[in-house]
Amino acid sequence: MPHPMKKEDFPVSNVRHFLEPGPVVLVSSQWQQHTNIMTLGWHMVMAFSPSLIGCVIDAGNHSHALVRDSGECVINVPSASLVDTVVGIGNCSGSEVDKFKAFELTPGESEKINAPRIEECYASFECRLHDDAMIERYDLFIFEVVKAHVAPSADEEESLHYRGMGEFMLSGYAIDRQALFKSSMLV
Repeated sequence: MPHPMKKEDFPVSNVRHFLEPGPVVLVSSQWQQHTNIMTLGWHMVMAFSPSLIGCVIDAGNHSHALVRDSGECVINVPSASLVDTVVGIGNCSGSEVDKFKAFELTPGESEKINAPRIEECYASFECRLHDDAMIERYDLFIFEVVKAHVAPSADEEESLHYRGMGEFMLSGYAIDRQALFKSSMLV
């Protein structure tokens, strides 16, 4: 039986430590001959069909203009083994560094858009801008996934989840409740 838990005051500015929505991703983009990769933790699934993903890409990031101008990007999911690469990419600017070269990542050709995939990531989702209504006010891009590429080993990969203050958590043990879920859907 669940029991009440004692709680203490906590800094509001650090609630992301408990609320980060999903794995850290690497967003690759291209506008004309310029490419970039950015580390991103602010994203959310918004709809299943069509598959819509919301991403906050701050206007101060080099990727913001590339994605806004091209209307596309690839959301790549790195495994936990790439944690130092993820941090390195997040700590430098694509306006000064070719991140594919600097971090020895392989740009893969996308099938439906121009932005490159990152071949070292176990999942890559080609995206087109679906709704730009909240970019100006909130830097919120709403993308439609138009093509998904996932490695057969994806279910065995550990993903990174950023908790703030330089701390990551790894995906862990899965709890399977599919049978319970399916039976509740029949009600």
